Amino acid sequence: MSDNKSENDIKEKILNLAKKNPKGITDKDITVAIPELKASDLVIVLNKLLQQGCFDLYNQGGSLSYRLKTQVNKQAVKGADNEEKVVFNLIEEADNKGIWIRDIRVRSNLANTQLTKVLKSLESKKLIKAVKCVNASKKKVYMLYNLEPDRSISGGAWYQDQDFESEFVDILNRQCHRFLQQRADKIKNNPRGPIIGRTQSYATAAEVQKYITDLGISNVKLEVEDVITILNTLVYDGKAESSVYPDGSKVYRAIESLIPAPGIVQVPCGICPLVLKCCSTGLVTPQSCTYMTEWLE
Repeated sequence: MSDNKSENDIKEKILNLAKKNPKGITDKDITVAIPELKASDLVIVLNKLLQQGCFDLYNQGGSLSYRLKTQVNKQAVKGADNEEKVVFNLIEEADNKGIWIRDIRVRSNLANTQLTKVLKSLESKKLIKAVKCVNASKKKVYMLYNLEPDRSISGGAWYQDQDFESEFVDILNRQCHRFLQQRADKIKNNPRGPIIGRTQSYATAAEVQKYITDLGISNVKLEVEDVITILNTLVYDGKAESSVYPDGSKVYRAIESLIPAPGIVQVPCGICPLVLKCCSTGLVTPQSCTYMTEWLE
């Protein structure tokens, strides 16, 4: 970097990238977005941004991730009474997974009526918000007002207002299978031989995600992890198979069953990854199992 202006430009680009990716960005994300940035300059800029308190630093899967710090109205917090400060700090510590009111009560040692009053006050100042848990409709957790709830709380892309979007999942399932099938058909009878043709029929989850994004069928941004979930259902349904490349990346390809699977082999429980958690009560039950319903029809 030749001058302060270019350094400030790079800082602004990195901050804008972080704003678009609230879950965090890595060194790789930054170098892809700013290919002209040298590795030595990247270290300098990131260190300055960290010193300025712009990022929270996380370790995700062995690599460092930089998440933009949530900005709240600190003046409103400073002007609050001691009870509000205590409760606010507890909620801030919980980050985007939130904290249950019972835990706030125990840790703050406040009476129910006083705690309710404090929470309402913080909510009215738009410092915190209450979020319903997708796995417990009557349970609310509190988090900072401008945080996006963790997937374990919101349910991710598959839930809308706590309702599971089964039709949306079915559409994605069909489109993912269509993409894999089109790739398999494209390389069928490859002149370079069946082994190379088979290898070229595999696709990464990122490639499938790009295809789904380009189709524009989703109103929410789908992460690669969301697409992997769909691809895994195709594997469980016997419509696709997965493999792992030497570099560790997982890939998928469409397959056709040579003969129908007989008898007990067709029961979805045989390949369900949640079979050990399935019981008559709880989140995973035979009554709510989509695969079991379709198999019985």
